[in-house]
Order: sequence, then C-alpha cells, then structure tokens
Amino acid sequence: MRFCLASAHHFACAPSIVPCVQPDSYLTLHYRLTDPGGVDAVNTFGHTPATLTLGQGQLSPALEALLIGLEEGTQTRFDLPAGAAFGARIPGLLRWVSRSVVEQVRERPGPQALVGDVLRLRLPTHADGEAGLLTALVREVDAERDALLLDFNHPLADCATTFEVHVLAVL
Repeated sequence: MRFCLASAHHFACAPSIVPCVQPDSYLTLHYRLTDPGGVDAVNTFGHTPATLTLGQGQLSPALEALLIGLEEGTQTRFDLPAGAAFGARIPGLLRWVSRSVVEQVRERPGPQALVGDVLRLRLPTHADGEAGLLTALVREVDAERDALLLDFNHPLADCATTFEVHVLAVL
C-alpha cells in the first residue's frame, strides 16, 4: 500500500498519512456516471460499492487516470468534455445483424428486440472455456430483412460525462 501525505488544515493537527490511489491499486468506491442530461449510466451510491483493481480494464483508462492520486475518503466530481471518458463514436461499430443470429447469441432469451433495447450478446467461447459478453444498443429494425442495426460503441462515447466518486478504501 502506498500513502499520500495529507496537509494539516488546523494548527493543532499534524500531517497524517492517508492511503492514496496508485495505478495498480485495489479499491472500493462508490461512483456515478451520468450523461449530459444527468441520466445515470452507472450509479453505485445507495447500493453495494464497486471493488476493482486499476489497470484491469474495469474502468476506462481516462476514468482510471482521474482516480490516481486521490486519497482514501475523497469525494469529488469530474465534468468531462465530449469524448474524454469513452472516446469518439466509431461508425464501424454499427453493424446490421440478422434477428436469428441475435437470438442465438443473446445472453438470456427475451421478447423481440426493439429500437432502444440494450442487448448482452455472448461471444464465442475462448480456449480457457470462458465466453465473453458484448453489449449493443438496437438503433434500427429492418422488418423486411429481419435484421437489427446494433451499435457496439459505448453508450457514452462522444458524450460529455460527469464522473462522481467517493473513494472508500485503497489497498
């Protein structure tokens, strides 16, 4: 564990040593990601906090970079310009997929997918036996072709994003 030297705010208080977030830290935190309209994309406040290891891809690299140097107990908010948190939209990540293929790879069977639905799709099984998941947003439905236009971009790509965080523990 690494520590940051916190400055004293009162003459009677000596500086204290407080755990500080490093690039490989294991942390427990509450966080909220919102779009420009204030709609939550993720919100752990009021629920079980998130526990993660930085550098493992659990948060975007841009969000991880904002956490580096924060002391345990810190509560803060970052207002990020469009594209800063999750990058630019990539047109190549929009794909027409037949409804039958989508139904074969959906994580869970469900009602017929409609515009605006978020689908979790199973990837082929890896050599280690683990199957990955992709999330896609249904952008269009072509009834004649019986196909869906799926958007595999992050829902907040190209969006201004607010990242609120409360660092509960740093190990």
